[in-house]
Amino acid sequence: MQENAIDFSLTSLFLQADFMVQFVMLMLIGASIWSWAIMFERYMYFKRTHHTMRAFESIFWSGESLESLYNRFNNRSRDPMAAVFCAGVVEWEKSQKTDPKRLMERLDQVMNNALTKEIEPLEGRIGSLATIGSISPFVGLFGTVWGIVNSFRSIGAQKTTSLAVVAPHISEALFATALGLLAAIPAVMAYNRFSGDINKITRNTEIFMNDFLVLLSRKLDGR
Repeated sequence: MQENAIDFSLTSLFLQADFMVQFVMLMLIGASIWSWAIMFERYMYFKRTHHTMRAFESIFWSGESLESLYNRFNNRSRDPMAAVFCAGVVEWEKSQKTDPKRLMERLDQVMNNALTKEIEPLEGRIGSLATIGSISPFVGLFGTVWGIVNSFRSIGAQKTTSLAVVAPHISEALFATALGLLAAIPAVMAYNRFSGDINKITRNTEIFMNDFLVLLSRKLDGR
C-alpha cells in the first residue's frame, strides 16, 4: 500500500537513523574523505619524488663534477637521492686526511643516516591510511549492530515483525556496514601502493649510494 511504502534512498536512510547510527555514518564519511585527501596528496608527492630522482640520477651520471653537482642541489628542495649525495660530499670534503678505510665507513654511515631522515617525510600520513583501513570496518560493524538492536526494539514495541517495522533499521545497519567498507578498502589499497613506492625509493637510493661509494673509493685509490 502507498502509505506503507518505504524510502530506501541513501539520504532517507541517514535522516531516519537514530543519533548513534548517524554519528557512525558521519565518522565513516569523514574518514573516507580524509583518506582520499591523503591519497591524492601522497600520490602527487611520490610522483614528484620519482621524477626528481630520475632527473638527479641522469645529471649525476652525465659526468658533471661532484662540486658542481653539490652546488646545484644543496640549496634547493631535494629528493632522497640528492640528499644522500650532498651528505656524502660534505663528509668527503671534511675527511680528506682521514684513513681511507675509516673514511669509507664514515661515508657509509653518514649517507645511511641521511637516507633514514629522507624516508621519514615519505612515510608521513601513510600511517593514517593504515588506521582508517583497519578500524573503519569495525566502526561500520558497530553501526550495524546498533541498527539491528533498534530493529529488535521496534519489533518489541510494536509487537509485529512487519517489513515496514524491520526494514528501515536493517537498511540503516547495512548502510553503516557499506560505509565502513567504502572507507576501508581504498585506504588499504593506497597504503599498500604507497608502501611499495617507499620501498622502491629506498631500494633505488641504496643502489645509488653503493655506486657513489664505489666512485669515491676509486677516487681514494687514485689519490
